[in-house]
Amino acid sequence: MKRGLVIGKFMPIHSGHLALIRFAKKHCDELIVSMSFTSLDSIDPQLRFGWLKELLKSDPQIIPEISLDDFDNEKLELKERTQIWADFIRRRFPPVDIIFSSEEYGKSFAENLGIEDVLFDPDRKQVPVSATKIRNKPFQFWQFIPEVVRPYFVKKICFYGPESTGKSTMAVRMAARYETEFVPEVAREMITSNDFSLDDIIRIGHAQTERVKEKAKTANKILFCDSDLITTQIYSQHYLKTVPLILKELEKEIHYDLYFLFDIDVPWVADELRDLENRRSEMLEIFENELIKRNIGAIRVKGNWKQREELIITEIDHLLK
Repeated sequence: MKRGLVIGKFMPIHSGHLALIRFAKKHCDELIVSMSFTSLDSIDPQLRFGWLKELLKSDPQIIPEISLDDFDNEKLELKERTQIWADFIRRRFPPVDIIFSSEEYGKSFAENLGIEDVLFDPDRKQVPVSATKIRNKPFQFWQFIPEVVRPYFVKKICFYGPESTGKSTMAVRMAARYETEFVPEVAREMITSNDFSLDDIIRIGHAQTERVKEKAKTANKILFCDSDLITTQIYSQHYLKTVPLILKELEKEIHYDLYFLFDIDVPWVADELRDLENRRSEMLEIFENELIKRNIGAIRVKGNWKQREELIITEIDHLLK
């Protein structure tokens, strides 16, 4: 039986890695795909290994492995570095017959192991991408990022501020413009008046958080969110005079990449849940202060509807570059 080996950080795994793995699989009976990691990696190792296992789970010929790299020394010459790696491979895995790579280290690695090496697409002509390029400019290389990995790179945009400032309408419009998903203010699906309980607000917090996570899975580069857990806490404090601790914990689960703070310089539109028309300035100040407390910057959205839309489009276009 011929056993092959592919090693890499897969930070993140992309189409180029998958092409290498598919190629390697054709040339051996069993293929070990080993993901190395360190404590300094910019993407969580367990998350990366989860992606790897998900992408390879349907093929029993391929064995995903994860290995701590606490021994590599980039200051050493290539031959010395690969000798250290070769010693590790001998200890870590069953005997390997062939190593596959797209990097120059493959040859030296194989020599130290006394096995065959096969170089695949070293010039990146078949799949013109690298993990570094994806980390630096994910949207420019979106087509090379597997679907299971994309949610990690989705930018979450929060439309934030007092009621009746156009957040919901803008979320729908922007999602349509950028052909992506949006997350509504889930509270409006769960309550019909402002006479709600502590249990209600906790359920709303959980539902809002889960909806963001779900929509991020299918979002196209960006996800527009018409609320967040800071907003939930503000209304919990206003109507219930308390904020359940769980809402503060749920807030930590979602990181928003950009906040737009919607100003109150547009006409008030009443509905069954809006009862703060005479306190708009006060509520705007509360919303703004909550961001300041958390050291969160925000782009202020003001002016007429056209001006607001143009401002948001300009900022999103810049984010997508």
